Amino acid sequence: MNDRVNSDTPTSRKILRPRRLALLGTAAALGAAVLAAAPGASPFGLTSFVAPAQAAEKAATPPGFGDLVAKVKPAVISVRVRIDQDSDKSAMLQQNRMDSDEDSPFDQFSRQFGFRFPDGMNGMPRQRHQMITGEGSGFFISADGYAVTNNHVVDHAESVQVTMDDGTTYTAKVVGTDPKTDLALIKVDGKKDFPFVKFSDQKPRIGDWVVAVGNPFGLGGTVTAGIVSASGRDIGNGPYDDFIQIDAPINKGNSGGPAFDMSGNVIGVNTAIFSPSGGSVGIGFDIPATTAKLVVAQLKDKGAVTRGWLGVQVQPVTSDIADSLGLKQARGAIVDNPQPDSPAAKAGIEAGDVITAVNGTAVKDSRDLARTIATLAPGSSVKLDVFHNGESKTVTLALGELPNERQAQGKAYDGKVQPGAGTPRLGLGLAPAGDVQGAGQKGVVVTEVDPEGPAAQRGIKTGDVILNVGGKAVSNVGDVRSELAQAKSSGKRSVLLQVRSADATRFVAVPLA
Repeated sequence: MNDRVNSDTPTSRKILRPRRLALLGTAAALGAAVLAAAPGASPFGLTSFVAPAQAAEKAATPPGFGDLVAKVKPAVISVRVRIDQDSDKSAMLQQNRMDSDEDSPFDQFSRQFGFRFPDGMNGMPRQRHQMITGEGSGFFISADGYAVTNNHVVDHAESVQVTMDDGTTYTAKVVGTDPKTDLALIKVDGKKDFPFVKFSDQKPRIGDWVVAVGNPFGLGGTVTAGIVSASGRDIGNGPYDDFIQIDAPINKGNSGGPAFDMSGNVIGVNTAIFSPSGGSVGIGFDIPATTAKLVVAQLKDKGAVTRGWLGVQVQPVTSDIADSLGLKQARGAIVDNPQPDSPAAKAGIEAGDVITAVNGTAVKDSRDLARTIATLAPGSSVKLDVFHNGESKTVTLALGELPNERQAQGKAYDGKVQPGAGTPRLGLGLAPAGDVQGAGQKGVVVTEVDPEGPAAQRGIKTGDVILNVGGKAVSNVGDVRSELAQAKSSGKRSVLLQVRSADATRFVAVPLA
């Protein structure tokens, strides 16, 4: 997924009236309790009941946001971009932004959340040469004109124009972008006294108030309010997903705008919404301020972001994988495949190792590991706690620099072979990899899959190559059977397979029948 999203599976609308009545019923019960305890109450309890109810209502009414909005709103800007429709870049953007509605629940964000297109982009006849116009939001972070927005708002822009709350318009230039977090830094020259806001130094709590300001549907300077609904959200956008979820209504055009706490500090950058219609249903996602600060600092300093790199493919440790390895808890990240000549490979980390901590801090899962390593500078020395062959050890290594592009490794199987001997326990037909064209020389190739078998239920498909079973390399069907029998006799409920597909290597824990 290149940009952020919003479209999605239909969600049922909650009916609020019964809950509201339930709350009122609770309030009435409390009032009755006050009545029973109040000396000298009237027979109907009117005096005793009304006064506490009014006091409670007054206490429950939140303070207005007027002072906060007056403080922060001048620093929020509308961002307007122009992209040459006939350019190669524009053609690519059209493909990304105007896909059909058959996308995943998190559809291309820029299409649903902040871009307006000329005639011809929705099935209407179009002229040969036009400019795509997009609108988003942003905010100044310094008096000399540095401002933050989303990468997908300014990506491939031919020109960028910002409009302030008072209507003043300026031309801006793109200082740097980071597609992996969807952040961008732009700069407006010519003044040294722009109003600006600061990032919060504290992580917001679930339930805290949040105020969003931006340019929804091109309506600049719009303010909405809500609460922080959740944190640590992974919406399937990339390896560094760690979104704050808010229910302050944000819509198309809010992209890149700020979300504020009650002190006027930015807690997040509005980036995506989840919606079946393209409009707000109260589920929005923000890039946390902690992430934005790190990225923006590098963009300002170098115009790009560099990240630490281990050089491993990893996946979460499920309960089945933990059981097959003898781990007490399903935590950490299991290494599918260390890349050749990577820092991990040079330090002796092997496929099947589980990384459980980085510099003494526990690793929850593979995504947590990726985010942690990405925050460290290339060349940094790190200590990894690793579970290797049933034992824990500590590995120290120097991180490399995350390459801009990594090509997937592995060869696809063409399926032109006869089925091999069956393996009843897994529901697979197997053949030595050396006997199958294009499968390489290591492991055994899956030639048949029983759709009702345990392996099929774990996603193993025809053409996959099983490299090892239970931590032992296999080269024929006999090796597989031997390792399955060993796992069964050891009392394990599942066995761990290292499987290479067309584009990646992964571990799969398959239940033993």
